[in-house]
Amino acid sequence: MDNLALIESFGDFKDEKGISKIDLMAIIEDSLKTLLKKRYDSDDHFDVIVNPDKGDFQIFLNKKIVEDQMSEDDDLEIEISEAKKIDTTFEVGEEFTQEIPLAQLGRRNILTLKQILATKLQEHNNAAMYEMFKDRIGEVIVGEVHHIRGKQVIILDDEGNEYILPKENQIPTDFFKKGESIRAVIEKVDFKGSKPQIIVSRTAPKFLEKLLELEIPEILDGTIILKKAVRIPGEKAKIAVDALDERIDPVGACVGVKGSRIHGVVRELRNENIDVIQWSKNPEVLVKRALGGVEINKVEINEEDHYALVYAPVDEISKIIGKQGQNIKLASWLSGYEIDVYREKQEDDDVELKEFDDEIEQWIIDEFTKVGLDTARSILDKDTDALLNLVDLEEETIEEVKTILREELEG
Repeated sequence: MDNLALIESFGDFKDEKGISKIDLMAIIEDSLKTLLKKRYDSDDHFDVIVNPDKGDFQIFLNKKIVEDQMSEDDDLEIEISEAKKIDTTFEVGEEFTQEIPLAQLGRRNILTLKQILATKLQEHNNAAMYEMFKDRIGEVIVGEVHHIRGKQVIILDDEGNEYILPKENQIPTDFFKKGESIRAVIEKVDFKGSKPQIIVSRTAPKFLEKLLELEIPEILDGTIILKKAVRIPGEKAKIAVDALDERIDPVGACVGVKGSRIHGVVRELRNENIDVIQWSKNPEVLVKRALGGVEINKVEINEEDHYALVYAPVDEISKIIGKQGQNIKLASWLSGYEIDVYREKQEDDDVELKEFDDEIEQWIIDEFTKVGLDTARSILDKDTDALLNLVDLEEETIEEVKTILREELEG
């Protein structure tokens, strides 16, 4: 097999993988040097010249000219009498350069060279694939379910690229069949051994962001700015949007008439409930909007600790917290503040003392009411020592009354 034949034998591989002629010749040069190291323990005495224009290469061995009968290694040294047969001007100590035909390396070494070439070509492709997909992290891919293997789904796209969707990156209600079309976002590219693995996700917030870009043109063209997206996959998500033009309603543009614009995203995410709010630079306003359509009396912001204290009526507390704490958790993620909620003390929270006549004896109630303490809150707002000075009751009795009142008002 001559040099050109060797190169041509990799022509199909080159065409299939899209390797340029220059890259292929560089791989051939590297492979030849690897073989020479194996054959001669070193490639220091060899020059490999590759000509990408002709698609050919040459191997030259540099030998040292020594006195006759003084050669210790015929691969690295040549006796002066042999050198002069080629050029009578050679002298002892000079360098003698000899071209080595590929066939001279022997059949076994040529087969080894082909194996080395195949390995180098695969390494080249793996490196090229890694670089290509590393730059595509965050992009949505569309592929077909090729195989369902234990805890992961193998996806193939139209170009034959393989993607891995691990179980933890699947929406809890995801269910796939072989051959089904699937969308996911490229999350990361890792190496497993020498082969790159492209890991995709359907649970990452980035997947939601990219789906919104695909469904809502104003986000893609920058008319509407998607400030942040957070989600509990398959359950609930919140997104904050803004618009540079004050005449544009970013929330309405994202939701559409009767939710028409966002419905496709909800369907793709297995009916994940999506709240869309308008972004605000004011942290108090942002926290209120992030919590959704609930009544909030006051928001206190601690910028240093990124903490928000929310005061709300008692009947709004459960709405603020949400199912399994989802609403307050997502609002915290979206706003960037850890949110805690407290019940606001209000007049309508109070209860008249006479309403407790089934638990507190009437004469005790009368003792409180005759000094103007006729509601539960009016008693609880005073400490026990103050009450001892106002009413003719034992300390133990006062504490029992306060316990009953506190249980009613504060649960």
